[in-house]
Formats: sequence, structure tokens, C-alpha cells
Amino acid sequence: LPRLVREFVAQNNTSQIKHVIQILSQEFALSQHPHSRKGGLIGLAACSIALGKDSGLYLKELIEPVLTCFNDADSRLRYYACEALYNIVKVARGSVLPHFNVLFDGLSKLAADPDPNVKSGSELLDRLLKDIVTESNQFDLVGFIPLLRERIYSNNQYARQFIISWILVLESVPDINLLDYLPEILDGLFQILGDNSKEIRKMCEVALGEFLKEIKKNPSSVKFAEMANILVIHCQAADDLIQLTAMCWMREFIQLAGRVMLPYSSGILTAVLPCLSYDDRKKNIKEVANVCNQSLMKLVIPEDDEMDEAKPSMTIPAEPTSEESLSRPETVTAGESQHGRNELDVTLNQPLFFPCSCERIQVTLNLDGIVQVLDYHLSDTSIGMMTRIAVLKWLYHLYIKTPRKMFRHTDSLFPILLRTLSDESDEVILKDLELLAEIASSPAGQTEEGHGPSDGSDVRPGPVELHVPARPGQLSSSSTKGLECSPSTPTMNSYFYKFMINLLKRFSTERKLLETRGAFIIRQLCLLLNAENIFHSMADILLREEDLKFASTMVHTLNTILLTSSELFQLRNQLKDLKTLESRNLFCCLYRSWCHNPVTTVSLCFLTQNYKHAYDLIQKFGDLEVTVDFLTEVDKLVQLIECPIFTYLRLQLLDVKNNPYLIKALYGLLMLLPQSSAFQLLSHRLQCVPNPELMQTTDYTKPSTSFKRTAASNIDYTELLQHFEKVQNKHLEARHQRAGRAEQLDRRVVL
Repeated sequence: LPRLVREFVAQNNTSQIKHVIQILSQEFALSQHPHSRKGGLIGLAACSIALGKDSGLYLKELIEPVLTCFNDADSRLRYYACEALYNIVKVARGSVLPHFNVLFDGLSKLAADPDPNVKSGSELLDRLLKDIVTESNQFDLVGFIPLLRERIYSNNQYARQFIISWILVLESVPDINLLDYLPEILDGLFQILGDNSKEIRKMCEVALGEFLKEIKKNPSSVKFAEMANILVIHCQAADDLIQLTAMCWMREFIQLAGRVMLPYSSGILTAVLPCLSYDDRKKNIKEVANVCNQSLMKLVIPEDDEMDEAKPSMTIPAEPTSEESLSRPETVTAGESQHGRNELDVTLNQPLFFPCSCERIQVTLNLDGIVQVLDYHLSDTSIGMMTRIAVLKWLYHLYIKTPRKMFRHTDSLFPILLRTLSDESDEVILKDLELLAEIASSPAGQTEEGHGPSDGSDVRPGPVELHVPARPGQLSSSSTKGLECSPSTPTMNSYFYKFMINLLKRFSTERKLLETRGAFIIRQLCLLLNAENIFHSMADILLREEDLKFASTMVHTLNTILLTSSELFQLRNQLKDLKTLESRNLFCCLYRSWCHNPVTTVSLCFLTQNYKHAYDLIQKFGDLEVTVDFLTEVDKLVQLIECPIFTYLRLQLLDVKNNPYLIKALYGLLMLLPQSSAFQLLSHRLQCVPNPELMQTTDYTKPSTSFKRTAASNIDYTELLQHFEKVQNKHLEARHQRAGRAEQLDRRVVL
């Protein structure tokens, strides 16, 4: 047969050559008899060897019948087919590349062949074909990708191993740019990464690592946008290796592609946020996810707050990396993107990169989608603490960078932020308060009437005078924004008062929160916002509180904070002297609400050095219902008088002549107390007062040498005393009503 074929070649008799190949194919290789098929395969191989370099002219006729035999039921015949094709390819070399797809298809099937001999033969053929592809520069990658994309989803281990080996080979060939087609096969690669075989997982890991190296070397040619959603899916995989690898890729994509990744922020956050609460068993994933989260946060810049869909482009846009994935574009320059990357703690090793083909990429921040994801994770009670903290940091960051757009979502976010105050973690509550303080103080929150939290928005009957300090030190430590967006702006916005209303409602309906975290929350708010505003607004709201028992409890809590918290040192000093009109107005506002609790009213008078009025109040205590709770509060007040807060008061006991009502007020408290430890404590203190015989009450109508009295002379103490009596009468009626209802209930139970 070879001699006959060589003669035909020498004669250039192509028709006879084709006739010989046809006979070998039709009458032998495709025969029904297995021995004839074996003979036909041997004959086709011999024919190819005889043709030599001319075999390339007849490859279609030579290859097709051999590939048909790859599906033969006889394993020995499949082995003969491998051997025949090996000889054909070895002779033809680069000429077989136009037929590469059919060869690859056949080999991919043999790679999973159950017969070891067939598998061994296919491996030899596979190595030969790889050598040919490696040394050639005519490989048709475009035509091969659809087949590779189809075969990469095979579940057979051997087929997967075969696919990965070919991807590694193609990736190593300098003339073949497989990176352009990575979006076509990336999902399949991550599927293979979850294979049960350690060897295959390792091979796949190496392949993905090579691709990632190539991406870092040539980021300008990478289609980041087309692969973003693929990574989002696999960042949520149950398999740790898949999740870690995908998260590492996501980290590099965010750092290399920059704002190209912004349209996919909601998906990225969906994948990344839950990982932040992983324990040490998944420490690596948690660390990479944290970097992804911080890097993505830096991509949001103040210019995003100014962008609207209707706004014309600021620059001439270059062609996007992926026209399909960058929808509703808006233009931001690379410099603008870099501007927003200097406020967070994590410093990235890689600079923000924009592909050179489109340095001015048009992207739109999908704020609605981001807020929806953040809202979902904050509402989910099963989410870990670190995830909730990250969500609150995100919301705070968005309110800093894009306040105008974020305030459109405040109505929906406000309820969940209030509920978060009941969180078990102090750190979560701190971040929540920081966010609520930003909402309450941002100039962007100056909204039209009715645009705010719906619940309680109509409670405020009139304006309350609010004062905001001009000190940047009032800013929270984590905030690096300028004064124009800080809590030290000239006025509080329309959300501040609504926040105070809803916070008090929260305390009213959830008493456990008030007992366990009430003081903590209010003290932190006094740091984040202005303490005077906090107390002024709460006192104004409590003045109209219908639940008198809650009002009394809340006033007691506020009074304790006012007298004991280091955060309120300045406010105490302001109230102590009452030198300014503002401080006197604040005192009158607090006093009217403090009247819900008689003992706290007296303590406020002690703080403000209104000793005469304190004495007048104590005289009224004889008309009140003295209960155990009342005496307990008097006991606590005595304890407070011995604290450093009232050092100035104890020193004033030395000046008997100018402070007679202070001594009389203290004696009044002493007379109220039963023979208890507090009684002994106060009694011993009063025994230290020098020259008791000099305690003569001077005429109050005469001018006093005390500057204190002169400064507060415009306060109508008679009216305040009448208000105190009015409020206490309300409390008395309320107690009688509660007692009546309890008695009726007892009768019903008896009946």
C-alpha cells in the first residue's frame, strides 16, 4: 500500500490517492467487521506515512474515519484508532491545525475512556498535538473557544484534567492570547476548582494563578466588567478553596479596575459582607474579604453625589471596556477616582488603575442597589457582628460622600437604624449612633416639610431653639470630612428633632433598652452631637409626654447623666453659673421637664446654685405622696452631694451668710429621710457647717452680694414653682387612676 501511494504521489495522481483513501475508509475502517476496521485504520496510517508532507492535502479524508472509530465499542479498536491518528498527525504536523477542533473533541472523549490502554494511547496523541500547537503560530483560537467553553463544564475527572492541561499549554504560548477569552471560560475554571480530585484542584489552581499573573501584567487588555458577576457568584461558593480564590481575584479586580467595578457594587457587597463575620477557621477568606470591602468603599467619591442620568458628560468618553456591562454611564476622570481613596485605614499596594484604552470610563454608582443590600444585611438578625459593623460603616461613608442621594433613602433606613440600637454589641451601637448623628447633623438633611421619618414627625408643636458649637473637636474620631458636613455646622437639620422623638419612643416601648443602654446611648450622642441640643430637645419632648411614669423615669436617667458623665462637664459648667441668656433658657427648659421627678428638680437647682428655689421645692414635698421610690431617690441625691460633682456646693457651706438657703435645703432633705445611712451621712456633713447660730435668713428682696443671684434675676421662680405643683398634681392623678384600675382588676379576679 505505501509503495502504491508513493507511485501515485510521484505521478501527481490525486484522484487515485483519494480513491485509495476512500476504499480504506468506506470498505475497511467503517466496515461492520471489527478485523476489517482494524485493517482499515492501519491502512490509513500507512497511507499517511507514504504521503509524507503531502498528507496535509488529504487530512479531512484521513482523519474523519479514524475519529469515527473513537466511538467504537471495542476497546482494542479504539486503541488502534489512537495509534492510527497518532501516525497521521505526526506526519502532517502543523497541517492538522485547521482540523484541531475535531481532534480536540475526539481526544476529550478518549481522556475519559475506561480502558487504560486507550487512555495511555490518547495521552501520547495528546502530547504530540500539544507540541504541534506550541511550536505553531497559526492556531485558530477564535474557532477553538466555543468548543473549549462547552467542554469545560464536563463533570468527568479525566475530561477536566484534559481541559486544564490544554488551558495551561495555551496560556504558555506567547503568540496565543487566551486572556482575551478568559470571560468565556472563567466560570468553568471555578467549577473545576471544586473537583474532588486534589490533583485536578491543584492544576486548576495553577491555571487560575497564571491567569491572575497575566492580568496584573496586562491590566489594560482585561475585560474586568465581563468577569465581575462571575466572581460575585463564586465568592459565595460553599467550597472554601473556590471562595478564597474568587475573593482574591475580586480583590485584584477592584484594585486594578477601579471604578469599572462600581456598577457591580451591590453584588460584590452581597458576597463580601457575610465573610467579614467568619471565625478563625476561615481567617484567610475573612482577611481578603475585608480588603475587598475597604477597597470598594474607597471607589465612592463625592462626585458621585453630583452625577445624574440626565447630566451631560463632562468629558469625551472613550470606548468602554465592556459596552454590554457598563450601562447608564456617567463620566469620572481617573484623578477624581483617586481623590476618594485617602480616607480609610487600609493602604493598598496597587494604585488605582484605569485601562489605557478608556482612561475616562463612564460609570454609574447604583446607590439604590447598594442601599438595598446594606438594609437586608442590617435587618438580618442572624448576620454576625462584624458584618453589621461593616454595613454601618458603609452607610456612614455613603452619607459622607453622597449625602444628597442618600437622604432619599433615609425614610426607609431610619426604622432599622433605630432597631439596631437594641443590638447586643456595644461596637455596633457606637457605629449606629455615629451614623444617626451624621444623619441628624448633615446639611443635606435640611428637607422640605414632611420629608423625614413618618412616625412622630408631627409631634413637635413648635420650633425649639437649638445651638451647635463651632468646635471641630465635636467630630467623631473616625470622621475625616470637612467642617461643611460635620456636626459643627450652624444648624441642626430637620432629622435631628425627629431622631430625638423616635429615640424617646424607642425607650418608652422598650424599657429594657433604657435600663441597660439608655445612659450609654445618650452619652455617646452628647459626644457626637451637641450635648445642649440633646438635652434641650429631649426636655422639650418630655414636657408633652403623656406617659407620666415614663417621663419621670426618663428625666431621672437624663439627670443622672447630666450630673455624673464626664462628657457633660462643659454643659454642667454652663448651667452652674447661668451667666448667659442661653444658659438660663436651657435651665428653664430642663426645669419644666425635670418637674416630672421632684428629687431631680431639686438636684437641678443644686447644680445651678438656685438654693432658695430648692428650699421652696423641698417645702412643697410635704404635700406629695412620699413613697419608697421617692425616699430612694432622696437617698441617691445625698450620695451625689458627697461626690466630686458637688464639691463647689460643699465648699459653699463655709459661707453661711451668703448661702443660708443651701443649708436650709439640706436640712430639709435630712428631715425627709428616715434614720438610714444616708441620714447619717448628711447629718455628719451638716455638723461640719461652722457657726450654726449665724444661719439667719436675710431678706430676699434686698440686693445680694452674690453675682449668681444678679445673673439669674430674670428667671420667674414663682412661675416655675407653680409649674412644679401643676406637674405633680398630674402625677398624683395618674397614680390614683393606676391604683383604681389595679383595684378593679383585683375585684374581677376575685369574682
